[in-house]
Amino acid sequence: MRKLHGGCLCGTVTFSLDDDFSHFYLCHCDQCKKLTGSAHASNLFTQPNNIRWEQGEQAIVRYNHPTRTFSNAFCGQCGANLPYLSQSGKALIVPAGSLNEQSSKSPDCQIFCDEQASWHKAGMLTQHLPGFPE
Repeated sequence: MRKLHGGCLCGTVTFSLDDDFSHFYLCHCDQCKKLTGSAHASNLFTQPNNIRWEQGEQAIVRYNHPTRTFSNAFCGQCGANLPYLSQSGKALIVPAGSLNEQSSKSPDCQIFCDEQASWHKAGMLTQHLPGFPE
């Protein structure tokens, strides 16, 4: 099994895990948009014990939404999103952007599309905007 590595932006928190994911969702719900400050969250799901914290675990801050089973974990230094155990304890949720290498798992689907930002609707971004390498 291929090993992946990840961490936060400032390097305070680092981790490794197996490239063994059951699901990969792009979530457009209002909470994920607020959480990421972007159009959607990109989350991979794996077994709860599929992680080894290499350093900085004590710097992780966790937020549990008060009315939903929605959580987030992030570095207390730089604010970058990090993996966290779901509130049910049944899954480890790994923000795809927290990985240093790309997972072999491709996105399964987009969810909460009714809440998708109008400027991000399918094809709207890629059809009319120029792309630049950097």
